[in-house]
Amino acid sequence: MAGVITALKAQRGRERVNVYLDGRFAFGLALVHAIWLKVGQTLSDDEIAKLRAADTIEQARLRALDLIAYRPRSVREVQRRLKRAGADDATIAAVIARLKEAGLLDDGAFSQAWVDSRMRVSPRSKRMIAWELRQKGVSNADIEAALEEVDEEDAAYRAAMQRLPRLRGLAPPERKRKLYEYLARKGFDYETIERAVQQVESSGREGC
Repeated sequence: MAGVITALKAQRGRERVNVYLDGRFAFGLALVHAIWLKVGQTLSDDEIAKLRAADTIEQARLRALDLIAYRPRSVREVQRRLKRAGADDATIAAVIARLKEAGLLDDGAFSQAWVDSRMRVSPRSKRMIAWELRQKGVSNADIEAALEEVDEEDAAYRAAMQRLPRLRGLAPPERKRKLYEYLARKGFDYETIERAVQQVESSGREGC
């Protein structure tokens, strides 16, 4: 495939360039790599192979950035998605290393953000959150650090208070049963549920 660059044409609407060798389309490149090329330049097979390898990594990096832009991701999540997209292990490793170096992938920060979001929006037990994070490939050390300051008693109480408006109109025994079931689904143990429901009742809010 070695040859002389006879044209460099930007792809419409994308930061990519089509490279023509000896008058024929040869391959596409990300602009960041094609910017160093010029018409009349001769490319060897080895140079072309290096350019295409770099472009493969760049495309995977951009795919990973799109994933991260949509919502925070764990390292394992990004690895899985890139693998599913067809990236090989070497490309994935290179992309992960770059994103970590740039501070864009950090399982410790991801775990803390996950815990904070759960506690703010939908409180649940430490056990359930730990399970969720393990499904995302986060290490036990990062999980434990993120959960260290979580107050499970407070989480159970706030979860119960969030649920109360949906139980309005039920008889007290039925409302209490529904609260127990709901908190159990959130992963809280019986003792924690008992204390949370008692706290709700003593607050005078159980009829909300």
